[in-house]
Amino acid sequence: MRSLIGAIVGLFCLSAPAIAETPAAIVEDVQGKVEGIEFMDYVAPGKIIKLGPKAGITLSYLKSCLRETITEGVVLVGAEQSTVQLGNIQRVKVPCDANAAQLSEREANQSAATTFRSMRADANSAPAKLPTIYGVAPLIQAKSGSTLVIERTDGKEPTITLALKNDIMVARKFYDLSKAGKSLTPGGSYLAKLGNKRYTFQVDASATTSPTPIIGRLLRLE
Repeated sequence: MRSLIGAIVGLFCLSAPAIAETPAAIVEDVQGKVEGIEFMDYVAPGKIIKLGPKAGITLSYLKSCLRETITEGVVLVGAEQSTVQLGNIQRVKVPCDANAAQLSEREANQSAATTFRSMRADANSAPAKLPTIYGVAPLIQAKSGSTLVIERTDGKEPTITLALKNDIMVARKFYDLSKAGKSLTPGGSYLAKLGNKRYTFQVDASATTSPTPIIGRLLRLE
């Protein structure tokens, strides 16, 4: 079996694309011993993951919104989905918005004035659609030690101000509003401020407090 796994890894290495800087997926869960992979790690196209007996991993793809539960075998991370040999994989498409999960540097650094100008619509056009999350409690990627402010932009709502301390961060780089007991309003539009960065987003009107896959409520501000 080890020689077979080694041969498959060799074939994957030959066929895998060059590893890109931009991550393709995030690790939502790890079961058993999986070397080199931890909960909430990002993985790029070309990454090879070996899963031992009874080991498993859950990957959520940022672009395709596919959530994969994989047990055992050898995994080759792709741009939008994985290739698996000698293992089992279950895929499901979940509600998510790649524009929310993949925040660009331009969007992250634009000023508040620019942000609100981009939200305006001409009289003869429909309003621009903001990046959307599908849970009322976003999971926000940000550096610890900073202060995060979330303001409602389309109605009155108390401003949320959060000191991002190491002891409350998930995997040292994510702040989970659900663990803090805070939530936003379904259908609401918001402005997140982190230092001099500004980012607008909205909460889907059908969002609930029920558990939501990470990829559906992820906002990458850093």
